Amino acid sequence: MKKVFIKSYGCQMNVYDAKRMADVLRPEGYVEVETADNADLVVLNTCHIREKAAEKVYSELGRLRELKGERASRGQDTSIVVAGCVAQAEGAEITRRAPVVDLVVGPQSYHHLPGLIARSRSGEKVVETEFPADDKFDHLPAAPRAVTRARGVSAFLTVQEGCDKFCTFCVVPYTRGAEMSRPVVKILAEAEQLADAGVRELTLIGQNVNAYHGEGPDGRTWTLGLLLERLAQIPGVARLRYTTSHPRDMDASLIAAHRDLPALMPYLHLPVQSGSDRILAAMNRQHDSDEYRRIIDRVRAARPDIALSSDFIVGFPGETDADFEDTMRLVRDIGFASAYSFKYSPRPGTPAADRDDQLPEAVKSERLAVLQAELDDSRRAFNRATVGLVTDILVERQGRHPGQMAGKSPYLQAVQFEADGVAIGDTITVEITETGPNSLFGRPVGALSTPTRERMGAL
Repeated sequence: MKKVFIKSYGCQMNVYDAKRMADVLRPEGYVEVETADNADLVVLNTCHIREKAAEKVYSELGRLRELKGERASRGQDTSIVVAGCVAQAEGAEITRRAPVVDLVVGPQSYHHLPGLIARSRSGEKVVETEFPADDKFDHLPAAPRAVTRARGVSAFLTVQEGCDKFCTFCVVPYTRGAEMSRPVVKILAEAEQLADAGVRELTLIGQNVNAYHGEGPDGRTWTLGLLLERLAQIPGVARLRYTTSHPRDMDASLIAAHRDLPALMPYLHLPVQSGSDRILAAMNRQHDSDEYRRIIDRVRAARPDIALSSDFIVGFPGETDADFEDTMRLVRDIGFASAYSFKYSPRPGTPAADRDDQLPEAVKSERLAVLQAELDDSRRAFNRATVGLVTDILVERQGRHPGQMAGKSPYLQAVQFEADGVAIGDTITVEITETGPNSLFGRPVGALSTPTRERMGAL
């Protein structure tokens, strides 16, 4: 057996893509390994959203150059592949800057990996960054049932790719292409295979997942809300989630799904990026802060116990102290259970990168620290409010201590508890007893004594 090591950077889509690459390579005789040290093939599945993420790839390639040399001295060949969004964005520049790389392949072409690897092994420096006419999903083999089971009881499922929004800070439309939605029947087939292998929680993913508009078996175009309703009917699927969403695409059918589908978890990640209308316009977000607040009000009316998450960018070109205070005000007004926040970093080829009003790094760092402190306070307050809550936990793994199990709450919180006779994949009712820095702790109880919706809706 040949050994392959796949390292992913960035988003959930890359996590999904890494597993599918392994599925493509398995029939070619490759088995996954945990480190690059003894791998015959090393794949770096890259992210281009942040500047540091791209630089991490080149730093890793420097280490791999040494590893490749060491293995060659022992008569062992090592092929190095750069895949993903950095590959798509930079193409042949990667092999110029890092000659150790044998193959560069974009995220829409990894289903061709076996043939591309064969070409590279003949001595050719292969760069494949075209957007192929064929649908990669039609060529991706399903993982064997035992492999899927070993990957865990939670799984990502791509339903949509690409982006038509063209936010001025973002490279995704250029690296992932236009919005494309998979047909419903193909999503259902993959979901049923996952459920049959023991997957209990499906997270639907896409660059703009709530822009989903796939062809339904009835010939109609289905929305994400309708797709979720159908997925909830698959035997064995206990939980549904989706990410990442755009406020523009939060339609009535999706909000109704949060109200009507018990399997759809009360957690919504809805990036806003800024609380300043002036900055939102400069970002081309196509919504303002009041529209975002109204969406949140509608979602909370439909599902009062919902936990909210978001993305924030600070230090966008031209952002003033007043603009930043608008963001802080929005954070305080809404109250997020979790959030991701970043300093703006210029991405080559995006409109915002060419602006002449870039902010100093010191200003961006200071604002990020203030924002993250507020977001951390909000997260801790939400976690404290769950102490005493009786809720269901999906058991995902054994804990760090003997007799301890770990899983996630409906609100995507990590929860640890001690229990006998509990298996991975079970859903167990737990009372949250205390909070820690990164997880919650609980104790199993006999039954739900306080309905989750009622309790959290009052917080």
